[in-house]
Amino acid sequence: MGRNVLVIGAGIVGCSAALWLQRDGHQVTIVDRSGPGEGASKGNASVIATESCIPVATPGILWDVPKYLADPLGPLAIRWSYLPKLAPWLWRFVRSSGEAKVEEISIALRALLVEALAAHKELAKAAGCGDLIQDTGWLGIFESDAKFQSYQWDLELQKRRGVRFEILKAEEIRQFEPSLQPIYKHAVYYPENSYVLDNYRLVRTLAEDVTRNGGRVLQDEIQDFEIGAVGPKAAIGKNGRYDFDAVVIAAGAWSRLLSAKLGETVPLETERGYHVTLPHAEKRPRMPLYSGDHSFAVTPLDIGLRFAGTVELGGLELPPNPGRNEVLLKHGRRMFGALDETGRSDWMGFRPSMPDSKPVIDRGRRFKNAFFAFGHGHVGLTLGPITGKLIADLVSDRKPAIDLKPFAMDRF
Repeated sequence: MGRNVLVIGAGIVGCSAALWLQRDGHQVTIVDRSGPGEGASKGNASVIATESCIPVATPGILWDVPKYLADPLGPLAIRWSYLPKLAPWLWRFVRSSGEAKVEEISIALRALLVEALAAHKELAKAAGCGDLIQDTGWLGIFESDAKFQSYQWDLELQKRRGVRFEILKAEEIRQFEPSLQPIYKHAVYYPENSYVLDNYRLVRTLAEDVTRNGGRVLQDEIQDFEIGAVGPKAAIGKNGRYDFDAVVIAAGAWSRLLSAKLGETVPLETERGYHVTLPHAEKRPRMPLYSGDHSFAVTPLDIGLRFAGTVELGGLELPPNPGRNEVLLKHGRRMFGALDETGRSDWMGFRPSMPDSKPVIDRGRRFKNAFFAFGHGHVGLTLGPITGKLIADLVSDRKPAIDLKPFAMDRF
C-alpha cells in the first residue's frame, strides 16, 4: 500500500527520489525553500563523473591545511573566519585521509558510481529529456609534469576500482581536442563518463515529471516537525503544514539542521563551489575537460561554456569571494586563448559534503519513517538518480541492491 511521502529538497536527489517513489505507488509531495534545481543542481559542472571514486581527503592532506588557509584563491581554500565552526568537521576530514580509509571509501563510492548512468538515463528517458545526456567521456589535462606525476597515485587507485582510462601524450592531445592551446603535455581520457547539456533544465524537467505523475512540487521553507506517538507526522513550513507518513530529507547543504530536528546529528558541511558561464564562447571542446593543474572542470553546455569547480570551506552565511570566479576565467583564457565574455554570468553555490566524501543514504535511527539522502559533495549530479532509487527501496521496505552500511548517518 502506498504511503504519503514528503520529500524536502527539489534538487537532483530529491526529484529523483520522488520519481522512484511514485513508481512504487507512493503519493509524493516535494517542498523546497527555492524552486526545483535552484541550489547546487543549478550551478555544478554538469558531469556524470562515474570515475570519481577518490575522496577529497587523501593521504598527506594534513600537511596542506596551512596552505589552504594562506591562499584564499587556491583550488581548496578555508575562510579564516569560519575555522572555529569548521574545526570538528576538519578533524574528521583529516582522519578520513589515511590510505586504508581512502581505499575503503573508494570501494563504497565506486559501488554507487557504476550504477549512476543507467539510473540517470532511465529517469531522463521517462521524463522526455533523454537527449540531454551525452556519452562523450571526459578528458583530464595536465600542463605540469609534476602535477601529472602526482596524479599517478589517483590513477592507480582508479585502476584498482575498475575505472577505464587512456593516457594521451602531448602530440595526441591536440588531435583529440583541437580547441585547446598547445600547452598540455599529458592527458587522461575517461571513456565511460557522460555529461548533461543543461543540468538546470534536467532537474526542472524531472520536477515537471513528478507533477505529471500526480505529485506536488511546492515552494516553502521547512522550519520544524510535528512529532506524533510513533514519530514525525507533519512538517511545519513558513507557509503551511504538510502531513506525511514518511519524510525524506534531501535538502542539500540545509539537511543538517533538518536532520537535527528529527533527532539525528550528522557532520555535514558545505563546500562552496564557483562557476563562470560564457554564453557566446566560440571555442568549445567536444567533451567536458578537467584541469589537473588547477582542479576545475570545463563543460560545453547548451547555455554556454562553463568553468566550474574548486572548493572553499566557509559555511552558508559568508559572502562569495568574486576573486575565485576571476581565477577560473584566468585559467580558462590560458586553456583556450581569447574568449568572448559577452553576457558572462558568475555563480556561487553550496555543495553538501561529509568529511569522508561519502553521502548519507539511510533510514533514521530515532524515527523509522524518516529517511536521509544528502552530503554528495562533488558527485551530487552524478549520484542523484541512483540515490533516489535506493531511498525508494528503503521507504518501500525492500532490500537495496547496494550495501548501504558505508553510507550510514551514524558512521562517525
